[in-house]
Amino acid sequence: MMLSTDCAGRSCNENARCAAMIAPSARQFLGALALALGVLGCSEARNLGSSSPHGRLPVDERNPILLSNDGVYDNWQGEYAMLLASTGGPQLAGIAVGTSVNLPDIEQNIAGWRGLVEAAHASGLTDIPDPTASIGAKLVRPANGQIEATTPNRSEGARLIVQRSKELSLPYRPLVVVTGGRLTDVADAYLIDPTVARRIVVVSSLGSATDTGGAMAAPNGEMDPWAGVIVTARLRFVQVSAFYDQLADVPSSRLSDLPTSALGEWIRAKQAKVWDLPQAADQVAVLAVAEPAFAAEVDRVFAAPSVAADATAGPELFSSPDGTAWLVRRCDGALPAERFWQALGQLPTAARTP
Repeated sequence: MMLSTDCAGRSCNENARCAAMIAPSARQFLGALALALGVLGCSEARNLGSSSPHGRLPVDERNPILLSNDGVYDNWQGEYAMLLASTGGPQLAGIAVGTSVNLPDIEQNIAGWRGLVEAAHASGLTDIPDPTASIGAKLVRPANGQIEATTPNRSEGARLIVQRSKELSLPYRPLVVVTGGRLTDVADAYLIDPTVARRIVVVSSLGSATDTGGAMAAPNGEMDPWAGVIVTARLRFVQVSAFYDQLADVPSSRLSDLPTSALGEWIRAKQAKVWDLPQAADQVAVLAVAEPAFAAEVDRVFAAPSVAADATAGPELFSSPDGTAWLVRRCDGALPAERFWQALGQLPTAARTP
């Protein structure tokens, strides 16, 4: 029997209506065929292209992000994440606040982040989540060296990562966990729910680029070497080892240009506290996701499978075209300040005035 092709070329919804008008004798067969082809066609129309990254990394400004860090005053990570989220950048889905050797006081760390969030809310920024205090010691390599034998912390930050990834991740648009401290909470999230590996990509400000690949060392990579093994072995991982002079983001000469809103006052008060240390610029991980042009040079790398029990750095990374991870070796250092002030200018009037 010849089948009518009158429904060809129609939209997904039109196909369903068209099929209903076909002669009853052909409807059962055509219904099954149209369902199979229609679902495939409509799915492809939604996904083809939409999953293609905008830059050199597997994620971009369309992915929701969750921050994982310690203190708030040493860099501009939080401010970049909130400003970009409010001006067309990645949705800010969560903030997990922990500790580090340099910033060991969880109460002080969480109070700082709450101050930033409060200033953002008072300035009219919406969809800015409250920070979650996360307590957990660095992970310990088990005697048998097996990842799955690691004792998890079950920390608040790890549970936040699991929860938000279930709520927000799509197969072609995973949640990005952006780290600016130790990798403990991310690795802990995998230990308590291994299926999180299907739902997240980890983008971390840490370590350095080397002639053969990269080192998961200072800054940040030395804080939990075993967590570095877990993350590189079990999760999709991007290491951002390209830094810039973060003091140029808000120089003293531009303090008078800041908005007179609560957020502007927060930035003005914080400016003198920001560390004069390029490697403290944890916002490079946010920028690598939010601004495709920021990651100017990217290598594919693979990680050594383990580290010694007394390791002082995470696993070494080796450049390879077949590598399963990404290493940002060089960045556009002029872009951050330009984007920072552009985002401030794009905020609604309520966010720029008291």
